[in-house]
Amino acid sequence: MTEAEKQGEHAHIRCKTIIEILGKPKEYVERSIKEYIEHIKKDSELVVLDEYHSESKEQGKLWAKFVELDLVIKGTRKLIGFCFEYMPSSMEIVKPEHLTMTNPELSRFLNDLQARLHNVDMVVKQLKAENDFIKQNMNAIINNAIIIALRISKLDLEQLSKITGVHKKELEIFVEKLLKENKIEKEGETYFLAG
Repeated sequence: MTEAEKQGEHAHIRCKTIIEILGKPKEYVERSIKEYIEHIKKDSELVVLDEYHSESKEQGKLWAKFVELDLVIKGTRKLIGFCFEYMPSSMEIVKPEHLTMTNPELSRFLNDLQARLHNVDMVVKQLKAENDFIKQNMNAIINNAIIIALRISKLDLEQLSKITGVHKKELEIFVEKLLKENKIEKEGETYFLAG
């Protein structure tokens, strides 16, 4: 190992980082961030010098809380690993002013980054496919509910909304599509099955 590698691998790096959690209910967010910080403190390759806990703040229907940590991390490899493992929202290197990173360290970092980006991409694609499948099936369920309801009797949009549980404005999209497909008909404000 070269001198530069030793310096980067074994240098003590002082940094400030922010860890944030967003969720609900408020008690879950507060408990989760406390447990997360306790987990970080158990890491033998870093030392938490100080921590500042924000108050929990409501953001829409969710709660947000952050903790700012002042810590010392052993080496650039651990610093990069910390960022990947704990996903801080920000990281500021305080000391040393200059860090040396060797070609193998940079290569490892870039390969780790690429692997994680590929994993994230795979998860996003999988979630999109699942979401598309759910949307397609939900649309079919709503269309079927409309048709079944209209088999029983002629109904207006308000009545269809109550039966299907879908808000009138959103239900209009489905009704218009079924009208265009000639599956249902409309007379005045009343819908019925195409005959």
